[in-house]
Amino acid sequence: MHATLLGVLGLALLGALHAQDTIPVQPDFQQDKLTGRWYSIGLASNSNWFKEKKHLMKMCTTVISATADGNLEVTSTYPKGDQCEKRNSLYTKMEQPGRFSYTSPRWGSKHDIRVVETNYDEYALVATQISKSTGSSTMVLLYSRTKELSPERIERFTQFSREQGLTDEEILILPQTDKCMADAA
Repeated sequence: MHATLLGVLGLALLGALHAQDTIPVQPDFQQDKLTGRWYSIGLASNSNWFKEKKHLMKMCTTVISATADGNLEVTSTYPKGDQCEKRNSLYTKMEQPGRFSYTSPRWGSKHDIRVVETNYDEYALVATQISKSTGSSTMVLLYSRTKELSPERIERFTQFSREQGLTDEEILILPQTDKCMADAA
């Protein structure tokens, strides 16, 4: 019985690891072209914080810049109540180009971030596997260089989010706002 339980747990873990490895990364990823200002158009997640806060979320700006050692400094500015809040994150490059890691100093969660697809001058689709002591979750972000994005790109985001096991209730096209957009430069 003990060996059977270990075998089942091993298969479950292998399945979880395999699921993470099935998330693609942009072929021939060019990190320098990803830098600059982006607008968050869509956000999908099966995390508890997303379910609790989704009704408050609005479009935000994200500025990506390369560090001297090849990592990415990611600064997001978003409306929170009547203020603008800034969050800085350092994405550490991994061996595979287009793949990064990040550990939240606030929550201790580990993030496996993948640039799934981008054409660099219009949109970027980014998937993140988040793991922490209480469990794991998936997050998909759709970025655009402008506040508007074609219905085809939005549909691709929705389709990819569903492929990651997210439901329609866990997929959100963020409402546009002018609040905090100028502060993100």
